[in-house]
Amino acid sequence: MEILTGSLYDYPKYYDLVFGSDCQSELEFLNGTFEKYAKRKVKKLFEPACGTGRLLIRLAQQEFQVSGLDLNPHAVDFCNQRLVKRGFPAGAFVGDMADFQLKKRVDAGFNLINSFRHLASDAQALSHLECMAASISKGGLYLLAMHLSPTKGDPIETESWSARRGNLAVNTHMWIINRDTKKRNEHIGITFDIYTPLRHFKINDTMDYRTYTAKQMEKLIARAPNWEIVGVHDFTYDIDEQIDIGPETEDVVYVLRKR
Repeated sequence: MEILTGSLYDYPKYYDLVFGSDCQSELEFLNGTFEKYAKRKVKKLFEPACGTGRLLIRLAQQEFQVSGLDLNPHAVDFCNQRLVKRGFPAGAFVGDMADFQLKKRVDAGFNLINSFRHLASDAQALSHLECMAASISKGGLYLLAMHLSPTKGDPIETESWSARRGNLAVNTHMWIINRDTKKRNEHIGITFDIYTPLRHFKINDTMDYRTYTAKQMEKLIARAPNWEIVGVHDFTYDIDEQIDIGPETEDVVYVLRKR
């Protein structure tokens, strides 16, 4: 079997299938939070670490004005091509989510698949929150979803799922290679097992995530005075059900509102 080693982000076609095959619950949740928590009409949206634009394209089709940034130019090109193909402006650009500035403010932002944890330090994370605060108008929202590190019980060590689109199928497996709570780093392995009618191959990659306990995350948000936590949900994306974060909590969606 052919095995490719490299960044998954350099293969946007497969990445988009793996992470974009089922977006409906996220879209419904986003719309629900805009109605429930925002103190302004939400029309303009921005997604840091937008990747292939799996959500941006669907939100554009709902008549939102969308934009995003990503560090990977392959993903940005893929995102812009799909937007233009469907008649929307090419709103994605290459940029660092810890150091950026939008030309015009938006009404809401979102980051729903743990990309925030790619920021390697609290300084970078705080800079990101400050950049987002400068980008979102007063009363607007920032939805930040992530996996917390539980302080009680056994954390999830592996995750596997499958996705199919036409004759293309991808089986994905993620696992923790090493977790260093003192250095606050998780080194993660991930494999795309890809099937086409004429080919079967794998893409192997590794990535690093910064770890956050609930207290560490709360302290970080408290250091960003422009934000207030107005809602806390989990990955069931139930707009009517907030959660209480406890020592065993892992999946969290913070709903932040710009003061």
